[in-house]
Amino acid sequence: MTWRLWGFALLGCSLASASGVYRLDDAVGLASEFDGIGALSGGGATSRLLVNYPEPYRSQILDYLFKPNFAAALQILKVEIGGDAQSTDGTEPSHMHYEDDENYFRGYEWWLMKEAKKRNPNIKLIGLPWAFPGWVGRGENWPYDYPDVTAYYIVSWIIGAKRFHDLDIDYIGIWNERSFSSKYIKLLRYTLDKQELQRVRIIASDNLWEPISFFMLVDSELREAVDIIGAHYPGTKTVPSALHTKKKLWASEDYSTFNDEVGAGCWARILNQNFVNGKMTSTIAWNLVASYYEDLPFGRCGLMTAQEPWSGHYTVNPPIWITAHTTHFTQPGWYYLQADGHLEKGGSYVALTDRQGNLTIIIETMTHDHSKCIRPPLFPYFVSPQKATFHLKGSFSKLKSLHMWYSKLEFNSPNSTLFQSLGPVNVSEGVLILNLGLDEVYTLTTLTAGFEKPFPDPPASQPFPSDYKDDFNIRNPPFSEAPNFADQTGVFEYFVNVSDPGEHVFTLRQVVTQRPITWVTESEHPISIIGNYKWVNLTITCDIYIESNDGGAFIAGRVNKGGIYTKAAKGIFFWVFPDGTYRVTGDLGGEEVLMKGLSGVRAKAWHTLTLILTGTNASGMLNGYPLWANVTITDPGNGWAAIGTHTYEFTQFDNFHVQAN
Repeated sequence: MTWRLWGFALLGCSLASASGVYRLDDAVGLASEFDGIGALSGGGATSRLLVNYPEPYRSQILDYLFKPNFAAALQILKVEIGGDAQSTDGTEPSHMHYEDDENYFRGYEWWLMKEAKKRNPNIKLIGLPWAFPGWVGRGENWPYDYPDVTAYYIVSWIIGAKRFHDLDIDYIGIWNERSFSSKYIKLLRYTLDKQELQRVRIIASDNLWEPISFFMLVDSELREAVDIIGAHYPGTKTVPSALHTKKKLWASEDYSTFNDEVGAGCWARILNQNFVNGKMTSTIAWNLVASYYEDLPFGRCGLMTAQEPWSGHYTVNPPIWITAHTTHFTQPGWYYLQADGHLEKGGSYVALTDRQGNLTIIIETMTHDHSKCIRPPLFPYFVSPQKATFHLKGSFSKLKSLHMWYSKLEFNSPNSTLFQSLGPVNVSEGVLILNLGLDEVYTLTTLTAGFEKPFPDPPASQPFPSDYKDDFNIRNPPFSEAPNFADQTGVFEYFVNVSDPGEHVFTLRQVVTQRPITWVTESEHPISIIGNYKWVNLTITCDIYIESNDGGAFIAGRVNKGGIYTKAAKGIFFWVFPDGTYRVTGDLGGEEVLMKGLSGVRAKAWHTLTLILTGTNASGMLNGYPLWANVTITDPGNGWAAIGTHTYEFTQFDNFHVQAN
């Protein structure tokens, strides 16, 4: 198939009747500096399951993402600065749960940044908060009332990255897709400089082009503080005020699309057209790798998929190879050539040079219906097969050939051609002629970078184990969170219970004790989900330890919502409270009460809860004895298992066990 398409591309076809002529000349001056292609881990908890993969599969996934000249070869990694709150598909832990608390080993973003740097020492690192611990706002759901406190919190993260992990953070953001404060941005710049972190550049405001660009035009101090204007999902367009600032413009979050061929088409189109139409010199994909339960919001919206650590299965999806068309043959610090960039019959091209004689041209011919991103809406346009003639001038006029790499996205069969080397293409007297089809990507380059053979196929896909146990008995855990638990509100961490010399020394503990500064409408009840969304009949058993008289704990099954929709989750929730009562509800909010009564549960004592769901019947046990039974359930019919607490308070869990059939 590849060679047939190769013949179509170069030897001509009667369909390619239209002809466009394009000039590439570095002698007339260069356009903007290229800043790199990247992806985002977080916003939130999108890499949650990746850390639990066994070797060698975890390292293989990381190689596909970060290893130069291998697959995606990403040049930028952006991570969430965890804020203990829901940020799309889960919560990520803060380095400072409380004002007097600092721990730079929580979560997995530190590990991920180090793994990225291990593979590519030149990769650029960005940190951006979605939420903040409650103490930052001094009780208010707002991070700007005390900007000195917020700046201290963020700069502490940057300093901790270097002190504990030898990671140099290159860029820092303000507050993802929320309001910015000019006063805070200026104070952040001042605080960074005072800590001798002048090298850390500020991106603002990770939202829309305006009003940040307008404010920068009328406030010279703000304009001086902001190095890069970052917009989200710009639809390949910018606005005059952003251009007038003369600052670098980035699509600091984009893509966010299901990672099939249409997702690859979206990614190919915006990688080129963000510069062609909007003069953006970097594009960053949300998200890096779909390593979260697929039935959470925006399932499989990563460049690749790794959501089964229990089986080792992962998928290298087409967007990975679309990324390679740019990242294998350019580097940050290259420059775009001055060119219109629009192909006469639809599609686009960009050309870049390292100013040392190397040239890379990337062409895409994505059709409208095959390149729709999740947002914003894509207005109709048409692409036709066409002949493209490139006149190479300046330092490129003597080139005799260019190496070609080729992708063809197929939508009526599973036989897409992805990132195939088609060898050298002749350049005759500075003229390169190509016949371009539809839904294709071409890279033509002077570089002869090698391409390693991908790894063998990973293990076959398997559902989550139907019989799963975790006693949390691990003395020195490599990560702060237990495998496969996905926190949706609050943070559940490994804990050493030094006050218990018995069987509950090592436990899992909910540790957020104050409502965070939230990014979305947050549930008031911390919850962590686990398992298979398709589960119907299951038995869940877990030991619980309520640490205060104001607390409460639950186990749940058939939980049907998570992520940004967690607050509206339904399921069967078995609650116990330290006043000696219990409650069974059909929702996380506790409004749909199905049964209630006395349990004898008290604080500061271990109790064992058991929830049994069979068909339309639910029953519960306490400490091995029946407590309630014959609760009829009709909806939801399936969902995850879960543990959680009544409010933000310390509560411990141990000996979790779920059996599904």
